[in-house]
Parts: sequence; structure tokens; C-alpha cells
Amino acid sequence: MAGRRAVAAHLLMPGKAIRVRGVVQGVGFRPAIWHLARQHRLTGSVWNDGEGVMIRAFGEEQDLNVFIEQIPLQLPPLARLEGLEIEELAGVAPSEFQIVASRSDGIDTPIAADAATCPECLAEIADPDNRRYRYPFTNCTHCGPRLSIVRSVPYDRGHTSMAAFAMCPQCKQEYDDPADRRFHAQANCCPVCGPKLWLEALIVPTQSMGAMDDPISQSAEMLRQGFIVAIKGLGGFHLACDASNAEAVDMLRQRKRRYAKPLALLARDASMVSRYALINSQELSVLQHHTAPIVLLQAQGESLAPGVAPDDDKLGFMLPYTPLHSLLMQELDAPIVLTSGNVSDEPQCTDNAEVREKLAGIADYWLLHDRDIVNRLDDSVVRLMDGKMRMLRRARGYSPEALRLPKGFEESGNTLAMGGELKNSFCLLKNGQAIVSQHIGDLESAAVQQDYRQAIDLYRKLNDFCPDRIVVDKHPGYLSTQYGHTLAATEVAELVSAQHHHAHLAACLAEHGVGLDAPPVLAAIFDGLGMGENSELWGGEFLLGDYRGYTRLGHFQPIALPGGTQAMREPWRNTYAQLRYYFDWQALQRDYADLEVMQWLAGKPLATLDAMIDKKLNSPLGSSCGRWFDAFAAALGLHADRVDYEGQAAITLEVLATPLFAEERPYPQAWSIDSSGALAVLSWQGLWLAVLNDLKCGTDKTRIAARIHHSLAVATVDVMNGLSRQTGANSIVLSGGVFQNRLLLEAVSDQLRQHDKTVLSPQHYPMNDGGLALGQAVIAAARHI
Repeated sequence: MAGRRAVAAHLLMPGKAIRVRGVVQGVGFRPAIWHLARQHRLTGSVWNDGEGVMIRAFGEEQDLNVFIEQIPLQLPPLARLEGLEIEELAGVAPSEFQIVASRSDGIDTPIAADAATCPECLAEIADPDNRRYRYPFTNCTHCGPRLSIVRSVPYDRGHTSMAAFAMCPQCKQEYDDPADRRFHAQANCCPVCGPKLWLEALIVPTQSMGAMDDPISQSAEMLRQGFIVAIKGLGGFHLACDASNAEAVDMLRQRKRRYAKPLALLARDASMVSRYALINSQELSVLQHHTAPIVLLQAQGESLAPGVAPDDDKLGFMLPYTPLHSLLMQELDAPIVLTSGNVSDEPQCTDNAEVREKLAGIADYWLLHDRDIVNRLDDSVVRLMDGKMRMLRRARGYSPEALRLPKGFEESGNTLAMGGELKNSFCLLKNGQAIVSQHIGDLESAAVQQDYRQAIDLYRKLNDFCPDRIVVDKHPGYLSTQYGHTLAATEVAELVSAQHHHAHLAACLAEHGVGLDAPPVLAAIFDGLGMGENSELWGGEFLLGDYRGYTRLGHFQPIALPGGTQAMREPWRNTYAQLRYYFDWQALQRDYADLEVMQWLAGKPLATLDAMIDKKLNSPLGSSCGRWFDAFAAALGLHADRVDYEGQAAITLEVLATPLFAEERPYPQAWSIDSSGALAVLSWQGLWLAVLNDLKCGTDKTRIAARIHHSLAVATVDVMNGLSRQTGANSIVLSGGVFQNRLLLEAVSDQLRQHDKTVLSPQHYPMNDGGLALGQAVIAAARHI
């Protein structure tokens, strides 16, 4: 009788149904719940489904409450909790707590991002007595591939490229044991049953080099000897060479046709990085984080090959994020270049056959393996600016994790935002969450366009997503806009257009959790070019806006862009156009005939440019801050003739200004604000005159560059303070690709705060066009709501 009473009491225990939302699949969340439930004497079950994780727990009321309180405090390293929904549960309490099979009933939970190797796995590959000693594909639920190998959801092994590798009995035992950290680690494997690594040489491109017993050691030796090695990584191939070998670096640049843009570096550990660059605690924390991005650091200390980062004072370092990279770097005493494995302007290679063909003229050796890379992922890039780590390129380690939008966006329906033309990413908005894709790249390349379309298809599949509306940029020439039009017609979805600079503003609001009905904010949006409302070209904009709309309050003085896109590639065109606008060119030539810039411009086809500008032939007016920077950089002789990549001239001007920036001040009377019309127009005749006079006096160009930066910063603050008085708005957004200039962002932010303004600037999403899609999505959603 007593036994029956005990069983009955057990069956009548209180229960809770707990719905968990967030990044909770494929990250060891269920085993953590299993351990926690057992710790608090609970019975029940936990499983994955289309909405996240479901928990049914039974026990004493006090134990249940403590269990629920502990869930957010006991998360596995890669899990991210976005919500707990709790209901009382009636039913029979089971005798134990179990992890049960996944249930496929729709998709509403994000895939986790790929994660760098955890300390436990690193310890195993370093232990000669461990069965995974020196195994380059070691992983667990706390680390390893996720998005890069997934084909569909739920995230189970059969839906990944690991389906090709049947687990051996030992790995299967780990996989099935809730007490093991490899419980349901979908990429779990070992040397017996997992992917294999080998090295191939140029002379035998289709045969493995059997004599090379340890391909990692052989690869390290090839790098030491000055060869270029193509390495198959997590989300694509990289091209590697010894970063201290000038000949090898120059050879890589020539073969890859990447002549000037800085190259990324891989170091063994933070100690190695510190030999070549300054690192503070924030930068160190991000370097060692499981996201493992490239971190831009101030170069200082020992020198690397000059070709690593020509004309730049920064080095982009990352630390090993797979066991393969860790094992390789343990055998090297200096950093290696680790740049995308592609020919310039094409996507990173991901396939063994593809890399043998496309990189045959670049790499001498290929370090290959037989695990397929399903989804291409470039390395993410961050930089410390204004006290925060700022995302410059968002990809591996961060995508496809979702952003929970402010309250109210849950009712927006499904929105697909197509992004821009350069640095493209796209965005899916569903159930109040924005899922921004990894960095896709510049859509000018046909191969990148194909990758873009495939990535959109994949994200739709992973998120069971059918768009109600599709959002495009106003620029009709953008390939993303054109594809958006095609999709909208095919899907019978509403087509929405979002203005470029408004999208930059809205993306920043969304990231900072600004409410849907919050009052409008002021914004300075500085970038290269974006289409305005009436087909004008904008880029130095002062706006008042919220999610639903905006008002243009001011802008830089519009100046002709002679040659259109050629003005983006040849900075001297902007210098001449600005000088011609503000001054009488003949008088200027007389007064400043001895200046190098004047003599240099005299050798250009200025009569042709005059005719183009006068007749408005391929010379649209543009208020671009990016072209403003190009013009001043060229005046100081920095990449005046041609730039090799977007922003090169402006970056070089920032580098030139940095050493003396702290001790310099703006030029007096360098700008004027014309408020006589409907819009405030910021003009720069005084600044040009001051720069020309400094050049005539032989002033150090470093001082001139610093004064130019200060003048822009103070002028921006002057305009924003005036608009703040006019509108009553005290919150100010700073965004657009130009604000990736650290000197400018910090100077403007500091001065605005001194005037009691609240400053918002992008942090987790790029302020360049990589963040554009997020803004497009929330604009369309807010208007719909």
C-alpha cells in the first residue's frame, strides 16, 4: 500500500512546459538541460523542433522554479537565449528525464554560426595519448562547423556534409551519451571515421602525395621555403604564404592580381601577434573569441613583408579557428598571409576540383580534405573605434545568427531585403527577427551574382521562408535591385523600394533596439554614392528620420563627377571638379603654378572634362563624401591617378593624418553652411584655399591631412547642432562607409557628446553597404505595420 501511495504521489507532481527560443540547436543545449534537470531532481523530456527547443519538466514546485531560473545562467558557450515561454503542465510524470528525437513541424529556429575550436578540443589534439591527437577535424557541440556544412534543417547529421561519414562505434557512443560533450555533435568524427587530409603538388595536381606522411608538417615546410599553399578551410579556400618573405608575398599578389589591398594574417597566438601589432584588452578578447574574426590592429614592432599592407598602418590578424590551422601554426615561427582563395573579384573557391582549376596559376600546393563545404563563408573583419568593436565585414562566426527586433515588428510578415551592389548581404525578416546573410561581395562579378542567388535560396530553405514583400534599393542599375524585381514578379510579392541613406539610418536604429514608434532622430550618413529620391546621387547627407520615413535636411555641395564611374576609380577627376567649381581655374593656375598638384593636373585632358561638365555628359552631380575624400587625397598626391580598390585613397589619407591628428586643429573658416534654401548646403571653398596655401608654404602633408579631418569633423558637428536646434532632436545616428574612418567617427562622436547629444553608430552590423539590407528590411516592415 505504501509503495502505491509513493507512485501516485510521483505521478501527481506539478509540471511545466517550457518553450525555448534562440540559438539552441546544435550547440549542446539539450544535454545542458538534461544535466540541469537531473541536478534538480526533475523528470520529463527535452527535444528540438521547428520553433527551437521544448522542455516538459515535472518535480517539486521549488525545484521547478530554480531549474527555470538556472536555464539562462547555464547556457553552453554557443547558445543564445531569446525567450522562455512557460505554461503549467498537466499529465503523468515519467520516471526519468530524457532527451528525445527531434520533431520536424515547421522551421522557426536559427542555425548557429561556425565556431572556433574550443579549449577542450585543442587539448585533445595536443595530447599524444588521445585518439584525436593531431586530428584536424576534431570538434564538439561547443565548436566546429555549422552553417558551412548544413544543407537543410533541422540541423541533424543527415542534413549536413558529414552525412558522407558514418561514425565509428566510439564516436557513435559519444554521440548517443547525454553526459558527453559530443552528444548529438553533428560533425563528430575521429581519424578512424572522419574526413581525411592530404597535400597535392602542382606537378601532380590530380594525385595525392603519398610520400608525405604528415600533410600539415609538409605544408608548413613548403611555406617556409617560400611556396604558396591553397588551404581548404571552414567556409572556403585560402591562399597562404610566409608573411615575412617579401618575395613570396609579392608573388602571391601578382598571381592573384590583388595589387594593393591589405592581406589578412594568421598568427599562432596572441603572443605572436603582439610582436607585430598593438593589442588592448578589447581587441585581445575578440581575437580569442569563438567567432575568431580578423581584427584590424595598429602595426608596431617587428616588420613583416612590405607587400602585406602597403600604404596602411594597420595589420589584419586572426588566430587559428580550426584544428587544422592550429596544428599548422604550431610548426611556424612567423605569421602567414591567409587571404581568400580566389582570383580577385571572384568568390572564394569551396570545391576541390574548382580550386585545382581556378588556382592552378596561383598556388604551388593544395592542402585538401574530403569534407564538402556546402556554404561559402568569408572571414569576418572588425576594428576598434570609438570604444567599441565595429563590424566591417560580417560573415564566418556571426552569420546566420538573428537579430531580435524591437517590439512591434512581430506583425510585419515575411520581408526579403536584397541589399546593395557592393559589399552585398541580404536580409530575411520573419516573426520579429532579422536574419542578415554572410558577406556576399560585389555583385559586379557574374560568379558573385550566382553565389548571391544560391545563398538566397539556401536561407529561404533553412528558414521555411516565402516573402510577402521584397525590398530593393532605389538605384535601378543595381543588380540586386534588378533581381529583386524579377523575384517579386515570380513570387507575386509586393515590391518596395528603400532609399539608400535612409536604409543606413534604419539599420542603425534596429541594431540599437530603438522602438518602432520612437521619435525621429538626426543622422549624418556619409558614403560613396547612393541614389536619391529624384535620381540624384547622394553621399554626404543630413537626415531626420525613423523607420517609416525621413526628411533630407542638408547635404554636401553637389559637385560634378566627370566620367561617372570613372570618377570613382580616378581620384584626380574629383580634385579638378572641386577646384573648378569653387575657383576660377585660370586664376588658380597663376596663383599656385608651382604646386605639384597643379602641374600634374595640367597634364590631364582638362578640356575634355570641361566639355563633359558644361554639357552635362556623363558628369552627374553628386554630394558624395567619399568622392570628397578622394579629391583631397589626390590633392596631396595619394593615389591620384587611380585606386586599386574602393576607398583606397581615403584610407591612405586617414593613415597619413593619424600621427599628428591629436595635436592638430581644423582650419579656420574652412566651411560654410548655406541655409538660404530649403536645405542646408555644406560648402568647402575655404578648406580648399587653406590646403592650397599650406601646400604652397611647404607644410608637412601629415599636418595638412590631419587638419582636413578635423575640419570635416567640426563642420559636421556644426551642421548637426544647428539641425538639432531646428528640430529638437538630440539623438544622432552616424553611419555610412566613410565613418569606417576612425579619426572621423571618434572626433564627431566625442564632440557631439560634449554637446549633450546621444550618438548611435553601427557596431554589430557593418556601417558600410554590408548593413544596408537590414535597414531595407525594417523600413518595409515598419511601413507595412
